[in-house]
Amino acid sequence: MSDSAYRVETTPRLAQWRIENLASCTYRKSDPFKIGKWNWHLSVEKNRVLFVKLFPEISNLTRDNPPIASFIVRVVSSVGDRRAITHPEIKDKVLKNNEDFVWAIEVPLTGKFIIDVEFLDLKTASPNSGEPCSIWAEGFTQQRSNANAIECLGRMLTEGIHTDITINVSDGSIGAHRAVLAARSPVFRSMFSHNLQEKELSTINISDMSLESCQAFLNYLYGIIRHEEFLIHRLALLRAADKYDISDLRDACHESLLEDIDTKNVLERLQNASLYQLMKLKMSCIRYLVKFGKIYEIRDDFNTFLHNADRDLIAEVFHEVLDAWKGF
Repeated sequence: MSDSAYRVETTPRLAQWRIENLASCTYRKSDPFKIGKWNWHLSVEKNRVLFVKLFPEISNLTRDNPPIASFIVRVVSSVGDRRAITHPEIKDKVLKNNEDFVWAIEVPLTGKFIIDVEFLDLKTASPNSGEPCSIWAEGFTQQRSNANAIECLGRMLTEGIHTDITINVSDGSIGAHRAVLAARSPVFRSMFSHNLQEKELSTINISDMSLESCQAFLNYLYGIIRHEEFLIHRLALLRAADKYDISDLRDACHESLLEDIDTKNVLERLQNASLYQLMKLKMSCIRYLVKFGKIYEIRDDFNTFLHNADRDLIAEVFHEVLDAWKGF
């Protein structure tokens, strides 16, 4: 049997194992695959019923800090009408060994099928015995250099200390500081350095941004954005990063949008990835749709996409579909 029979394909939050053929009474365990901090295995055992198990690989990390997982498991027939059997959502379950999650499926499955695991969250126990922390909420709000300086910058913004520029948006206005904006964006620097309207009138008009999105944008520039606020406004922040040439914000949005692609957002993200030339995000969305078969789950939305999306982008998607058909 080829190595591919044991390989699990992954995205940052999705694992998919294709079973080509399972004898009437057999056991199979996948190769390890990495989701979050842990290596994982899937296993299937077919006797009178099919048992599906998901468990982390035994290691010091698993013993000392076992994952607290929220996930959905589906078994999908990969032929015909792609009938799916879905286990109810598992919420905050500690997984230490191969007996912590066992799903007995009594519906007979024949031929090829796919085991699809969508990780909704992964948490670890807090070191100070507090509430478990999501590993996907780490990093962004914690990666701050020189906390005192950032705190002062934040107070300058939130308390309106010596603001000298007003930003007019679609539903209000916000005060800010020329020096901070100019230091963070070459576009703003150019505005304030030349004899433009923004220099003379001490105002900037950003009519395509809401007050909330602009506040999130400024909070990012001043280093005080909260993780939850960043997640809510990622697409607006991406547009602002492109418009004002702020590469670190563009990169932060790009990496974050890669982390939680799902059937509800994949088409919108695909179109934004194409618009802003985010190649990694574009290919991840196409891979999610095609290689993981999610086109079948969003047929109506995908048909709308075909009528409205850029022709070149549609051609790229269909090229991947044709390649997938050739290889399966």
